[in-house]
Amino acid sequence: MSALPVDPHLYSTFLGVMAVMAITPGPANLFAVATGMEKGRASALVGVVGMNAATLVWFAAAALGLGALVKAFPQAFRLIAVAGALYVAWLGLKALRGAFRTAADPQSIVVRRGRSAFVDGFAVQIANPKAVLFFTAVLPPFLDVSRPVVPQLVLFAAAVIGMDMMSMSAYALSGAALSRRMGQPRFRRGFGLFVGILLLAAAVLIVIRL
Repeated sequence: MSALPVDPHLYSTFLGVMAVMAITPGPANLFAVATGMEKGRASALVGVVGMNAATLVWFAAAALGLGALVKAFPQAFRLIAVAGALYVAWLGLKALRGAFRTAADPQSIVVRRGRSAFVDGFAVQIANPKAVLFFTAVLPPFLDVSRPVVPQLVLFAAAVIGMDMMSMSAYALSGAALSRRMGQPRFRRGFGLFVGILLLAAAVLIVIRL
């Protein structure tokens, strides 16, 4: 068993913990729903890719000693999270403003589709305190110091990315299913309000988890 990168029993326990974390609603999941509703299926999945790209960055940081960096510069990580929360809140306020604009002009478009879903998704996940908590508190107990760290992180990353892709895609596609009704002015207005509130809720979740 020592020849394996990760202890099988430890890895199976990690998979169970990760499955629960992946399906638990958080800032990233809420953002996936909002993006699906806002931009449709294709952009929603691009946003999911952006969020998981940020997760890979966190894994790279973990390989370089993320825990030590967080302890050494806690305020820096808080500032990153606050910046991310403000960015998500700004997106929410834009959606709300678009909704009220639609109320005055039914022909106006609630959503600005020019924004990059990949960049938005990356920004949300890179500033997600849930990610910091995962890499500083949840992951370390599963690492075996008697084995090479990098192969362990590769296997853990494969599990996290795989489960997050499935979970976030499900959230995103559920939102995208509603985007087909965007041609109805009343639904479009209600959609703008819902997406705005959803994104503001995601921003609040980021802040309260600091």
